[in-house]
Amino acid sequence: QVQLVESGGGLVQAGGSLRLSCAASGRTFSVSGMGWFRQAPGKEREFVAGISWNGGTTVYVDSVKGRFTISRDNGKNTVYLQMNSLKPEDTAVYYCAADRFLRRITIPRRLNEYDYWGQGTQVTVSS
Repeated sequence: QVQLVESGGGLVQAGGSLRLSCAASGRTFSVSGMGWFRQAPGKEREFVAGISWNGGTTVYVDSVKGRFTISRDNGKNTVYLQMNSLKPEDTAVYYCAADRFLRRITIPRRLNEYDYWGQGTQVTVSS
């Protein structure tokens, strides 16, 4: 079992940066792929970025490619999302989640492929 706690959200002007952190507890974190999702008001939760259990593979939704970077430190049981060149359309609650299958090589994008979720952290980008 994995417990997840996000932090690092806040209010930033367009063009600014934020780094989100997701601290995990539980013995399976180091062998779990991790994902970041976001949900804007009135919209469905969407996949943003994912990283394999060993950090060797990352994937991004097209709208954040070149601006966001996902990384992980298994020694600290933490996954990060560095967000640069933020835009107002990035405004959302950001969630981290753990892959339901351990040691998966590929990175799923569907919500139902993740079975542990954090409580979310609000990111607001002003224009």
